[in-house]
Amino acid sequence: MVFFYVLVLIGIPFIYATYLYPSLPEIIPTHFNIKGEADGFGGKDSIYLGPVILGVASLFSYFLLANNKNFDPKRTGQIDDGMFQKFGFFTVLFLSLLCMGILYATTHQGISFEKLLFPIMGLAFAGTGLYMPKIKQNYFAGFKLPWTLDNVDNWNATHKIAGKVWLYGGILQFIAGMAFSSVTSFVIFFIDMIVMVLVPGIYSYRMFKNGNKVL
Repeated sequence: MVFFYVLVLIGIPFIYATYLYPSLPEIIPTHFNIKGEADGFGGKDSIYLGPVILGVASLFSYFLLANNKNFDPKRTGQIDDGMFQKFGFFTVLFLSLLCMGILYATTHQGISFEKLLFPIMGLAFAGTGLYMPKIKQNYFAGFKLPWTLDNVDNWNATHKIAGKVWLYGGILQFIAGMAFSSVTSFVIFFIDMIVMVLVPGIYSYRMFKNGNKVL
């Protein structure tokens, strides 16, 4: 049943693109720079390029996440298939929203794609943060560091910290995307990403040096 909804989410951008197609000019934007300005163009048929690329990426991501146990045989007893299936569904939802944002910006002059992208990215980070503490130790998804993979307590504590960092970082990114210019939002996005990667990584290493005792 979940896979049916996955196919529906993937199909929605195609339906929207088909709806837009008759009213499109012969040349449409296909790429946007950091300021949200179109700097690449193509024929109107290129309206389907985004749905195809992100649709394939959605199917691939969902397949890998939903079948994580098959790719991670050493920890099959710990892996929660249902959780990874939901995480895969969330990934497909994000990519479909991203594709809809691209289509909307492509067909509405004066709408900066980044004004749609950064809030969507913020929601994706926040949603991932909610899932982080639920991810059991595995070799496929999560913070796969030498210390987290070697010790389950290190893994759990690191992902608990990562969940909070990603949740609050995502909320910050969403607000920044709504309130600031595209350039400012990009700077905040870049800093956000560094913090969201470094903080859990540093915490994990410090915990390892502390004998894997929770700090």
